[in-house]
Amino acid sequence: MAPISLSDIVSALPSEDAWGPATPSENSLDGVPYAPFSKGDKLGRMADWTSEGKDRERGGRQAYNRNYRDQQVYGAGTSSLFAGIQVAEDESSFSVVDNTRTSTKTRAFGRGGGTIFRGRGQRGAIGQRGGRGAFQRAGAGRGGGDRYYDQRGGRGGRGRRFGWKDYDKPQRNRDSSVNIRPEWQVVEEVDFSRLSKLNLETPDGEDLDNYGFLYYYDRSYDKMPVKGHERKLQSLDRAAYNVTTSQDPVIQELAEKNEATVFATSDILSMLMCSPRSVYSWDIVIVRQGNKIYFDKREGASIDLVTVNENAADAPLEASETAGKQETINTPGSLALEATVINHNFALQTVIESDAAKVEFSHPNPFYNAAEETEPLASKAYKYRRFDLSLERDEEPLNLIVRTEIDAVMKNTASGEDQQLIIKALNEFDSKAQGSGGSLDWRTKLASQRGAVVATEMKNNSCKLARWTTQAILAKADMMKLGFVSRVNPRSAAAHIILGVVGYKPRDFAVQMNLNLSNGWGIVRTIVDLVRSLDDEEEEESADKIKKYVLVKDPNKPVIRLYSVPPNTFEEDAEEAAAESKLEETEGDEE
Repeated sequence: MAPISLSDIVSALPSEDAWGPATPSENSLDGVPYAPFSKGDKLGRMADWTSEGKDRERGGRQAYNRNYRDQQVYGAGTSSLFAGIQVAEDESSFSVVDNTRTSTKTRAFGRGGGTIFRGRGQRGAIGQRGGRGAFQRAGAGRGGGDRYYDQRGGRGGRGRRFGWKDYDKPQRNRDSSVNIRPEWQVVEEVDFSRLSKLNLETPDGEDLDNYGFLYYYDRSYDKMPVKGHERKLQSLDRAAYNVTTSQDPVIQELAEKNEATVFATSDILSMLMCSPRSVYSWDIVIVRQGNKIYFDKREGASIDLVTVNENAADAPLEASETAGKQETINTPGSLALEATVINHNFALQTVIESDAAKVEFSHPNPFYNAAEETEPLASKAYKYRRFDLSLERDEEPLNLIVRTEIDAVMKNTASGEDQQLIIKALNEFDSKAQGSGGSLDWRTKLASQRGAVVATEMKNNSCKLARWTTQAILAKADMMKLGFVSRVNPRSAAAHIILGVVGYKPRDFAVQMNLNLSNGWGIVRTIVDLVRSLDDEEEEESADKIKKYVLVKDPNKPVIRLYSVPPNTFEEDAEEAAAESKLEETEGDEE
């Protein structure tokens, strides 16, 4: 066979089907720049299965593997070279990806579709950490949520604020102040956010009558004691009374004369007016007899106790919650009993008991019986004052009579007139113990940083101080005296010392605490209208018919509930308590 020559095969093929690349036309690659190849380009990995799942799920910058952030994707640096090419066919379906970094966004959108406005390094940002706080519009979180401003930069919706190790704190499940019985019916439930929006401008009250007498305040307690020479708090036996509204003989007489429609005492009324600040559970008994409404309290109710650090972020724990880590003297119940006794003794000790120098009012103490009492009477004056709660739409005026209390009088150095005082005491149990609320050490800081100490007490005891200020304003007192009492030994609640006393004008102190009395009067008028509307819906009954309600603050939620209860509620408990007291007295006489 003759050999075949390659040149013969090539010459035999037609020119248009020749083997090899086609001859370039005039407009095949016009305008396409050449993409240079660099030996420094790195391919990296086609798929990385070693990175953690959470990094891939975050998206955005978090999805980029930090182990290879210095490695470039091949050809990534040349994409901008094609930015100027005008694609002739179907420009709407083709776009060049620009992977250059864009400027920082000023807005971000959450799942709910709302707008999140970021401040300086907000912690509320998704996938960010930081600083001062975030303002979030409705629907901006995962669950929608209400509009809120988180001053501590809390993460999450509906105003929940997280602090350091909040997840490790025990769940607070407090008990109700009163046993809710099955036969009680809930007629209304109001949350504190609604109560805080109420407002009623009420004129200053008028004095109807005054009872009791007052001693003069000892001004030596205003001087800061020398360190190591503080005065000890004494336990004095004096007859003091805290009678509920319906059992007050003066109020019963005023009710018979139709002097007002609503009756209350200052301690009960102050609790109702300051209810949005309360944390612990409390209850008020409301009795309607005919067209008269009485705000009462139960025997031994929690409303009579003085709470300690109720509003602190880290409030005292119950004995069951501490699990042996804390002594029982620092539980809320023990601290309340301790503070109540301190307030009683402090008001008696800071006055000068002298029959020659005392102020007597027009009527004697209405609760004291000299024939039966063996203890001397404590310095106390009762002022019965009337307030007008009427509105323009009311057909008849709505007046409220409240029994207020004054503890002492003091001479005004400028005018020489007598000033009426309210005397209260703040107590320190242990500045280093759990539940102290970050308070300063009073022994070392009270003299030099009195303002910081008072500010801390305003934060930790907002409800208690607001109640005291409200009571002083209701009584039209000229001054408030606040004493600072501390334990001699932080581990014992038996002995106390007085570290100092400060004085404030009630109105000025209310401004410092952001206390609005118009809001308190609005709450009182709302509860009165609610009780009246409930009875108006029912059939007309005789004037002697008694209707009873119980207003209870939920122990774990910022909510108050109004229960309709049988008329004989709590009467059996009072009879049993009276029988037990008589039995104890007879046993003591036999011994």
